[in-house]
Amino acid sequence: MHKLTVLYPEPTDRAEFEAYYRGTHLPLCAKLPGVQDITFSIGITDPGEAPYFAIFQATFANEAALGAAMASPEGKTVEADVANYATGGAIVLTFPVESITL
Repeated sequence: MHKLTVLYPEPTDRAEFEAYYRGTHLPLCAKLPGVQDITFSIGITDPGEAPYFAIFQATFANEAALGAAMASPEGKTVEADVANYATGGAIVLTFPVESITL
């Protein structure tokens, strides 16, 4: 598995961020080819308490699947859309995931 994680610093307006993110950006993310799972959290801390306001994670089968998704027209749309709501910026991380059976 391979993860795409996006960390969002505090935006200019929390309510605007959340409305746009839920109504526009997440539906675009759901159209990424090969995405297996999407999780996110908004408002993870109170203003000024931590460096991040929200987090997003998407799971793909492997690094190649993630690369293909982001290179696709849908991926380019997702990337271009970030500037429409992430007034605090966005930090993108990608990495392979290991798991253990419990």
